[in-house]
Amino acid sequence: MDSVRILIIEDSPAESDALIEVLLANNYAVVGVARSYQEALTLFYKNTIDLVIIDVFLNGIPDGITFAETITTVPDALKPFVFLTSSTDRGIFDRAKLTRPFSFLMKPFNPLEVLYALEMAVEQFYGQTNVFFSEEENTVISNQYLFIKKNDALKKVLISEIVYVEVEERYCTIVTEKERFVILISLTKISELLDPNRFVRTHRNFMVNTEKIEEIQTADNLIMLKGNHHIPMSDKYKDFINKFRLLK
Repeated sequence: MDSVRILIIEDSPAESDALIEVLLANNYAVVGVARSYQEALTLFYKNTIDLVIIDVFLNGIPDGITFAETITTVPDALKPFVFLTSSTDRGIFDRAKLTRPFSFLMKPFNPLEVLYALEMAVEQFYGQTNVFFSEEENTVISNQYLFIKKNDALKKVLISEIVYVEVEERYCTIVTEKERFVILISLTKISELLDPNRFVRTHRNFMVNTEKIEEIQTADNLIMLKGNHHIPMSDKYKDFINKFRLLK
């Protein structure tokens, strides 16, 4: 499981250091700090980034907004971002609003407000609203990652590394080849969110990543997965085998 990776665009060392302290204390990873528009573009395109925190003014110029305008014109590169500013200029706010930020926070920032803003940005960016603030669920699923709420931070796990999912009551255990963790989400809901071409139900309590299957023992109703995992298979869900091209 990886930390959520954040790019900070902030020209004030004091402000960026304060942000870094808050983020690291809550298990986020800081990819880098950009002091200018050009440096921001360089770091943004050269690194894997999940979220961006943007100061509206860089060296007295609203280049933070210019940066946001730039990345919003490239849909495949777009990442969720939040603005920080000490400006009370309505015209600046109106221009920033057009870039569709997920939050617009005033300086001096409140650490808890920043953490909440990051969670809301992930929720809204991936189209699963009110997840992190719900008592029922604490996970957002994107095309590549699970974003999991844990304490005051987000954690992520690469979906392609998931071997299987097991459900017990309202909890799902996500198992990779190296680790496992429990999330509060129903198997029905996670089934709706994961790619059905890759993840299939094999039992009322199990879902497997078909790319991790090493052997299917139909006589014993068992599926052997990478990492020496043995998963049950029930007659109700055996039809998934028909998706495979079988050699006879």
